[in-house]
Amino acid sequence: MSDLETFRQQTRAWLEANVPNDIVGLPAGELEGTWGGKRATYPVPGLKTWLDVMADKGWTAPTWPTEYGGGGLDPDEAKVLTQEMRALKVPAPLIGFGLTMIGPTLLRFGNDEQKKEHLPKICRGEIRWCQGYSEPGSGSDLASLQTKAVRDGDDFVITGTKVWTSYADQADWIFALVRSNPDAPKKQEGITFILIDMDDPGVKVSPILLISGKSPFCETHFTDVRVPVENVVHKIDAGWTVAKALLGHERTMIADAFGGSGAKPRKDAGRSFLSDLAVQHVGEADGRVSDAILRDEVAAMEMDSRAFGLTVQRTKDAARAGHQPGSESSMFKVYGTELNMQRYELMVRILGPDALGWEGEGFDEADLNTTREWLRSRGNSIEGGTSEIQLNIIAKHVLGLPV
Repeated sequence: MSDLETFRQQTRAWLEANVPNDIVGLPAGELEGTWGGKRATYPVPGLKTWLDVMADKGWTAPTWPTEYGGGGLDPDEAKVLTQEMRALKVPAPLIGFGLTMIGPTLLRFGNDEQKKEHLPKICRGEIRWCQGYSEPGSGSDLASLQTKAVRDGDDFVITGTKVWTSYADQADWIFALVRSNPDAPKKQEGITFILIDMDDPGVKVSPILLISGKSPFCETHFTDVRVPVENVVHKIDAGWTVAKALLGHERTMIADAFGGSGAKPRKDAGRSFLSDLAVQHVGEADGRVSDAILRDEVAAMEMDSRAFGLTVQRTKDAARAGHQPGSESSMFKVYGTELNMQRYELMVRILGPDALGWEGEGFDEADLNTTREWLRSRGNSIEGGTSEIQLNIIAKHVLGLPV
């Protein structure tokens, strides 16, 4: 028996002995699950138990070094762990920007003190992170940001506003880009990447309401916030290098959430979620969706989602092996967000008149949520870097075209 097969059997036995019964079958995805942090809530008791036992094992971040709270697994072992968890229909014990964005960035650019301070807390689900990039006047042109960081002894004094800060109202820390040198020859050269405690005096968060009726987005205001210089990641005025690397992780995460693993899960080994939805609202004939055209559309969406999910998985496997995200993250982001919007367009068409509801009696809660998520999906092509910006990156760095 190979070492990997032995690992698989041992992993399966350990999971079967430790998975809480009440978490089996719960939703799983890059943006759906246990985020951790000081304000964390656990709607199912087993989720906290699951987080704790997996953190003790190091399997919340299976490929991270054990000295920082990870599992120290190699890429093949980590893939086996994912496969065995999927077979048991259990969600990841922990998700969030700590694992998908700032953690990998600190592993690459952080100093030893920063790694020892922040990575174990991420692995244990003790700290929840948010991202401070976009500003009211700096969206697609991120390098034009104006949040000021003025050096004062061993501190930076930070003043400015970040916008579209996802889950800032629930976060404990924020990784942010600040303007530390307004006189730099190039605007990208005067930017610093810094870590800020959301409980610091002068930090204020204001939620933003979207057309869908709910939103993870916030404005984050900094008024003379004092942050130790030791919280700078990499080098002062050299944050643009760190920022670009982190964006690669973010775009892959968004693509996976919206286009790959973001698709609704199968209820069993048979019909898909979309097929069930179509049967429920359109009807069934001979065990299939009765409308032949709609049946073809559902099948095409399922195939596209499956193929895209497998493609993203290849990149995730490469990341576990140490490969840093490149221009492929922009391709994934464009395709993934378009796929997610098409998926919700199809779902709304399937619902027909049932998709017109907003609230009140006579409407199924799941149908109402589909309508709201359809509205929410309109922002997919903007967040995380607009599709236009991603297409420019692809044109320049993949196709070699002049832009």
